[in-house]
Amino acid sequence: MSKPELLDFSATWCGPCKMQKPILDKVKEELGDKVDVKVIDVDQNQDMARKYGVQAVPTLVILKDGEPVKRFTGVTTAGVLIEELNKVL
Repeated sequence: MSKPELLDFSATWCGPCKMQKPILDKVKEELGDKVDVKVIDVDQNQDMARKYGVQAVPTLVILKDGEPVKRFTGVTTAGVLIEELNKVL
């Protein structure tokens, strides 16, 4: 069984994306190796952004076994992300 992934679709020019970064660091600190956190720059990865239907940044997508199970648009708190990730662990 693969571990869940948290995809953070962001952009270098996006102010809220910069606010999301320390929150993701907290999620990584809390969950450690149980979850893969990946930051995806939408300007450099337009195909992947399209695949997941990303309309705005930041968008966070939780994947379980490669399938999206939950998504958030906008800055999302560590508490919410950790709670949702714990559901798929």
